[in-house]
Amino acid sequence: MKIFTDIPARRPLTPLLDRIDTPPDLRRLRPRDLPALADELREYLLYSVGQSGGHFGAGLGVVELSIVLHYCLDTPRDRLVWDVGHQAYPHKILTGRREQLLTIRQAGGLAAFPAREESLYDTFGVGHSSTAISAALGMALAARNAGRNQRSVAVVGDGALTAGMAFEALNHAGHSDADLLVVLNDNDMSISENVGGLSQYFSRLLASRTYTSMRENSKKMLRHFPEAAQILARRAEEHVKGMVTPGTLFEELGFHYLGPVDGHDLPRLLEVMDTVRDLEGPQFLHVITQKGRGFSPAEEAPIKYHAISKIEPAKATPANEPKKLKYSNIFGQWLCDMAALDSRLMGITPAMREGSDLVRFSQEYPERYFDVAIAEQHAVTLAAGMACEGAKPVVAIYSTFLQRGYDQLIHDVALQNLDVLFAIDRAGLVGEDGPTHAGSFDLTYLRCIPNMVVMTPRDESELRRLLSTGYHHEGPAAVRYPRGTGPGTEPAKDLEPIPLGKAEVLRRSRKKNALALLAFGSLVEPARAVAEALQATLVDMRFIKPLDTECLTELMGRHAAIVTLEENVVAGGAGSAVAEWMAANGHRQPMLQIGLPDQYLDHASAAQQLQQAGLDSASLEARIRAWQKDSQG
Repeated sequence: MKIFTDIPARRPLTPLLDRIDTPPDLRRLRPRDLPALADELREYLLYSVGQSGGHFGAGLGVVELSIVLHYCLDTPRDRLVWDVGHQAYPHKILTGRREQLLTIRQAGGLAAFPAREESLYDTFGVGHSSTAISAALGMALAARNAGRNQRSVAVVGDGALTAGMAFEALNHAGHSDADLLVVLNDNDMSISENVGGLSQYFSRLLASRTYTSMRENSKKMLRHFPEAAQILARRAEEHVKGMVTPGTLFEELGFHYLGPVDGHDLPRLLEVMDTVRDLEGPQFLHVITQKGRGFSPAEEAPIKYHAISKIEPAKATPANEPKKLKYSNIFGQWLCDMAALDSRLMGITPAMREGSDLVRFSQEYPERYFDVAIAEQHAVTLAAGMACEGAKPVVAIYSTFLQRGYDQLIHDVALQNLDVLFAIDRAGLVGEDGPTHAGSFDLTYLRCIPNMVVMTPRDESELRRLLSTGYHHEGPAAVRYPRGTGPGTEPAKDLEPIPLGKAEVLRRSRKKNALALLAFGSLVEPARAVAEALQATLVDMRFIKPLDTECLTELMGRHAAIVTLEENVVAGGAGSAVAEWMAANGHRQPMLQIGLPDQYLDHASAAQQLQQAGLDSASLEARIRAWQKDSQG
């Protein structure tokens, strides 16, 4: 296998890879050609992601596995479901999208994750982790019911097996008679190191045709023996395997466990896949891979190279131009500052330490830092348990991931009115990651929950102050903020909160019967130019719940029309909260609610998505002017 040290600036020569437009083309190659194909595929992946940006390390680690799966399975008739979809770049290359990979995550280009509408080979849409086993099992059961001869394969990796949903599916699948193969792409390697060299020998034995043939024939023979003898034989096999392999858990769940197998040893992988492909019932194949395999910088720093930005020519940055901090950086700084003042603070994240910027906190306060893996439900209820004992938990979580812990948010936190602060990152549109990661619904699903306080900062300084507001509030509170950088406002140094439910008027119109723009969070900045152009009043509402009803009452007496602006779906969002208050209090001014459209927006740059949604300044002004004209006509 070739080891690469640089990302190619020009398209590499890939004569073997260029012959493969679909998996049937791949299957026409000889087995001895596959190592050379793996080198070409890895080099092309390095080149293409360097041109487009995107997920990086996981794809490099599954090059050999992707080749073997499509070589040995009859895809797309056999259903291949990828968990944690950023593993699937090599899969996309091998299934007719080689040259299109240069467009990945761009407007009109390939999606960052498997998408059913993109290819017949993408059998299930994947954005959130730990869904593949459930989906593949559902496919297997439906195929059996329809009398179709097909195999379903779930490839689980990058921590997806840490989520409860994956184990719920394993528990069901192991006690079914479905022809399901679960492939664990284990790129952490902790199990392999623990079991040592002896397990290497036994994995070859347990995954061999000789062993599987003996196992199946023994099962047929044992059917004629008393039940007690059958039970004794099964237990004997499990205990012998349990002494030398990590597969006891999966065997107890009802799977036939094979492995661990070196996921970069192509001949061995082919041998094992040829064996397991024809076995009936639930099978579990444990494959050891290395994240970033074949690219030495990524092998040495897999977290750093989980994803990379598009490689651009270096540009000179003016010496006096300060670097903007991301909203997540502001949160990370605030968390450490507050932890220094309050020993009760606990930081919780569901496997998003780097994304939510808890790195410094985890280093300075390791005893108060809890990464619970990809287990959002557990993260929320863990925080509830801490709050019961007087701690002050802060849950750092993406908006789209908090959806997975919604029952726990309602039942375990809000119903008991527990003191938990949710720092909700990636709220609103998220650009290139597309609809699976967009935080489009949190204002809607949060504001309907009793006892919740819901806040939206307009800039970096407001984020810091609202985090303090939520932290000092005795009860559940949420601060939702966007991905990336803000307008560049210098954050306050102190930790002063904002009075609960207090809006701020940023511009007052001098016109009689003026228009009032009520902006929430990220749309305050684009609304500034609109307010100037329309000579309108502009209010930063800050709070969705509780609303500043005193401010609203004053505005209703001086304004002829109201427009609400939010980076959230209109249905049930912040504008709906204002409309409900107006209706309940007899205010009948014409009202326009602007937010995200009632559709999923495809991946594009953040600026392109805002324009598509009609939430950039120019689109907002045009839409409000058209509405005013229609209202007057």
